Amino acid sequence: MPWSIILLIVAVGLTGVAMLFSVGWDPVAQAPSPDEADLWRDQITRLGVGFVLMITLAMLPLGVWSKLALPAYAGVLVLLVLVDFFGVMGGGAARWLKVGPIILQPSEPAKLAVTMALASYYQRMMPTNGQSPPLVVHLGAILILLIPAGLVFKQPNLSTALALAASGFMIIFFAGIAMRYVLGAIVAGLAAVPAIYTFVLEPYQRERVDTLIAGITGKATNGLGESYQIEQAKIAIGAGGLSGRGYLQGIQSQQEYVPEQQTDFILTVIAEEFGFIGAVGLLLVFAFLFVWSFRVAARNKSWFGRLATVGATSTIAFFAIFNSGMVLGLLPVLGMPLPLISYGGTALITVMCCFGLILSAHLHQDEKLSARGLF
Repeated sequence: MPWSIILLIVAVGLTGVAMLFSVGWDPVAQAPSPDEADLWRDQITRLGVGFVLMITLAMLPLGVWSKLALPAYAGVLVLLVLVDFFGVMGGGAARWLKVGPIILQPSEPAKLAVTMALASYYQRMMPTNGQSPPLVVHLGAILILLIPAGLVFKQPNLSTALALAASGFMIIFFAGIAMRYVLGAIVAGLAAVPAIYTFVLEPYQRERVDTLIAGITGKATNGLGESYQIEQAKIAIGAGGLSGRGYLQGIQSQQEYVPEQQTDFILTVIAEEFGFIGAVGLLLVFAFLFVWSFRVAARNKSWFGRLATVGATSTIAFFAIFNSGMVLGLLPVLGMPLPLISYGGTALITVMCCFGLILSAHLHQDEKLSARGLF
């Protein structure tokens, strides 16, 4: 077991707990605020559960992961359809299911289930002569990807739909799709941008894109509207300077100037309290974990282990990169949590399970799997 990597993952998770403790700190009373004390307590409980799951899943052979792919994919599709009928509303969207005292967000485990399904599909459909699979095989993979991505987009949950699409297309790319199809898809995607902006995005999503473009081009924005969050985030990051104000000393953080700082904008708390050095240091730790994970993918003997590792790593990396760009005002605000750091139960558990899959691929890198059958 690569304990140095596991300790690094746990250290990042504990950093998130410490930041949530800071978010709930009352500087006047010099004690945790009663209203926000549950933030870090909930998170450390979830981190403990996630750790046990990650180690347990890491012990599973890749053959077991592959056999679980179809049931997991089918189960997630059922849950996503149920969200459409019985979803719990929150923030203007129905994304959750309430099962007794538990509230689930099916789009989170969908990230792992889709990765497993695509990797298992390619494992079975890969030609045994060593050549790249024909286009029809890739079209099947795209169908597997688009069904859950479309259900998630319909909720609406654009950020998770984009994450599914990004990790799915990374799997398809590494499975060996011809470059001419990749370039064709890029050109078609760019050509479709105006139509997507006009006919697909919700009004509040178009406003966020407009705010991003105005910020990049230097045009005036409504400081009390969609740009308020970004403006306050930039103030918090700037206030941190090179080395930060110090732990529990974040004025922007503890006086709650930055909306959603415990979830999507928690990087501002790190930047204000630990400065440029702290924020960049955290991102470098993420980068190290991603490089290590892609090396695990490259060394794996089976297509399932290789592609599942690529998908799980791409999912986590997409959120880390997009969240950082969003907080810095370089990408639109789409509700992207920072993996392992942001407050949230299903998202944290899903990330830990993704690392469980990557660790399993590392431990079972020499395992050989069948290359026949659909699943």
